[in-house]
Parts: sequence; structure tokens; C-alpha cells
Amino acid sequence: MEIQFPAPFLWGGALAANQAEGAYQEDGKGLSTSDLQPAGIFGPVVARQPGDFNIKDIAIDFYHRYPEDIALFAEMGFTCLRVSVAWSRIFPQGDELLPNEAGLAWYDKLFDELARYNIQPLVTLSHYEMPWGLVKNYGGWANRQVIGFFERYARAVFSRYRHKVKLWLTFNEINMSLHAPLTGVGLENDPSPTEIYQAIHHQLVASGLAVKACHSLIPQGRIGNMLLGGLLYPLSCKPEDVFAALQENRRWLFFGDVQCRGDYPGYMKRYFREQGISLQTEPSDAVALRYTVDFVSFSYYMSGCATADASEAQKRRGNILDMVPNPHLSSSEWGWQIDPIGLRTLLNTLWDRYQKPLFIVENGLGAQDRPDCDGHIHDDYRIRYINDHLVQVWEAINDGVEVLGYTYWGPIDLVSASKAEMSKRYGFIYVDRQQDGSGTLARRRKKSFYWYRDVINSRGATLKR
Repeated sequence: MEIQFPAPFLWGGALAANQAEGAYQEDGKGLSTSDLQPAGIFGPVVARQPGDFNIKDIAIDFYHRYPEDIALFAEMGFTCLRVSVAWSRIFPQGDELLPNEAGLAWYDKLFDELARYNIQPLVTLSHYEMPWGLVKNYGGWANRQVIGFFERYARAVFSRYRHKVKLWLTFNEINMSLHAPLTGVGLENDPSPTEIYQAIHHQLVASGLAVKACHSLIPQGRIGNMLLGGLLYPLSCKPEDVFAALQENRRWLFFGDVQCRGDYPGYMKRYFREQGISLQTEPSDAVALRYTVDFVSFSYYMSGCATADASEAQKRRGNILDMVPNPHLSSSEWGWQIDPIGLRTLLNTLWDRYQKPLFIVENGLGAQDRPDCDGHIHDDYRIRYINDHLVQVWEAINDGVEVLGYTYWGPIDLVSASKAEMSKRYGFIYVDRQQDGSGTLARRRKKSFYWYRDVINSRGATLKR
């Protein structure tokens, strides 16, 4: 049977403001948490000094070069581009009463440029950054006041772009706060589990209020959550390993349970009791949580294993989660295990659990792409990776899963999140910028550029099973 994706399926790519835009102090933008983490989301906070270097300050200069980049995306046939709004462009310190007009105006231009090519924007409200002023002056999401500041921000952008943006996401990879609490919820100084879950609670309440605001201000709009899809298998068929995998998967699925079902699941209430975690809540919180998302979006790069036997748990860092390596899988240059069938498994798992439309908003392969003597980049390894994952997406659709679309992570080379590397390239488009900041920033099509163009234009018919 020939592969053919449904006609409404959205094809495209995904970017984040702090990894692509640059212009970190232009047009009134305030400092964000990302601006003070030059080594990436796991790195320490480093105070800014005159003349210091953070590769994200310029990144790939998408802020000034977006017309050129969007034209390239259109050439590939994109029907969707996932971007994020930098919160500190709109509210530089986070607690202002009125938004920054220059910041709002830039995103107007971005969305208008996308509209020229009939590319639908999918917009994340908070993607691995928040205004540094909210961390410095309020203690980040530990402070209930930040809920109101986020709601003000969300309402400001919903009101401004209600005629231009119909698809929204609340928090990028919301479950990553368990592993990188500064990036996720603005907590410094090695916070305790209680402090982390209290901040997460405030963020979940804010997510519900954002859903409510979106439905009120953009009646034709849809808003989803965004999970880091950290699928774990049992390392063996021992019942203890099977249950360990169940428990580990619940650590990230819990976020989706709250955002899709409107309440804390019983297993988390037990976990809080047994760990001595007591959340400070208000009656209005339960009401806010009942504003559930319209669809579930997620990232998927790799899977891993879980085991109850600590002596076998030789963990390696993979994306944000620590995972026991799967002995049956190969790995990328960065040690991320490659598991296309895992994507089909995850799609079916989320569909069975929530019965809500799903959107794959990140999936990709980072590699050290090296131009040949003629300047060409033959990234067949990336083509194989995407081909094999998209075949499994098609299989899931045939399983009955409703999949809205696929936005490949990093359609153009950008600064990686975990360690702020330019050498870890994901794009279909090469950007001439190196880790030391050198390079012309010129764009160049890779072999995968033309391959992905053909996949989109054929609605998947050119994929190889």
C-alpha cells in the first residue's frame, strides 16, 4: 500500500526564539533566563558583562533574516511553522502593566511574512525562557504572582494576534522542569522537590488560565500543551521492571494527565503523600485546572529503558531525561538512541490515554554536518532518520490515531538547547556560523532540503518503507 498522508496534515518545522532569533537586546527586549545561561539549559547562571559572549545573542540572526528563511521554508512546501514568542520581548521585566509595542510589532511582521506563503504559525507562549526580572525579583514560578503575570502576557498576545494565529501551545516540554528547574520554572540554588512541584503547580494553573483566555479571545483558535515524550520500556520482562517503567513514564505523563483531564491523578497524590510534598493551593486553582487543552503536542527524539535493579541502571544523559540504554538500538553522535517504532508506540499510547488530537512538534537528528570540497552537504543519515520516523507516523495514522501534523525540529541550523552548541546541527538548511561566533551566517541547502520538499509535495508517497 502506497503511503499517503491525509490532505489536512500539516508539514513544517519548529524553531525557538532563544535559539534562533538573536537580537537579544533590540527593540526594548529584556533579559531572559536563556540570556544568562551561555552554556545551555543545564548550565549555570552567568551575570552579563559588557562585551561578553553568548552565542545565543546573535544565534542565527533569524530576527533580521526571517524573510529569507521563510522563503526557503516555503520552497520546501511548509504549511506550518512552529515558533515561540520571547516573553521578555513583550514584557521586558515580566511585571509591566503594558506590553512593549516594538516587540509586538516584530511578531506582527513575522506572522505577516508567513501568511504571504500560506504557512500557518503554531506559536509557543513560553519556550525554555522567561523574563529574568521574574526570577530575580519574584523567585520565578515559586511565587503565585507569576501566574497573573503570565496570564497578562498570554492575553496580550492572544488579543494582538487573534486574526493571525489560530494554533497555540502553552509551555514547551513542561515536564522538563523536573530536570532543569531554572529553565523550566525559574528556580535557582538546587531547589527541593517540594519547591519544584509547587512551582510546577503554579505553571499548570497558569496553563489552564491561558486555555481559558485563548478560547475567550480567539473562538476559532485551538490551544495545546507540549510534553517531552520520554518513552521508557522495561529493561526486561521481570514484573519489577515493567512496574518501574510504568512509574517512570508517569513522571512525565502526569503533566499531560492534569492538562487533559483537569485534575491531579491518584498516583501523583500518593507520590506527594509518601514523599512528604504538600502543595499550597487556593480554591480557584481547581477551577483553572479544569480548562483543558484542545490537543496534545510533544517532542520525540529517542526512547530508553527503566529497571528496578539499581545495579543495572547505567544511565546516560539523553535529551533531558536520564535513561537506561536499550541494548537493541543504535545511537546518534550525541548518544541519543534511534527508535522510529517508538514514535508509533508513543502516538498510540497518548491517543489511547487522552483521545485528543496529537501533534508531533519536535523530532529530528543532530549531527556534525560537514560540507564537502564543493560546499555540498550530503546528510543521508538525516534523511534515513526522518524517513523511518515518518513511516511510523503513517502507521499510527492507520492505527486510528488522529495526528494533526509534523514540525521537524530545527529545519534550519540553530543553537542547541542543552549545551548551546552550533556544532550540533539539525537543519535542512546549513547556516555558516561556528561555535566561536565566526562565519558569514549565509544559508545553504543540504541534500535533505530537496528530499523533505519531495516528501511534502507527494504527501509522503516518496517515503521508503
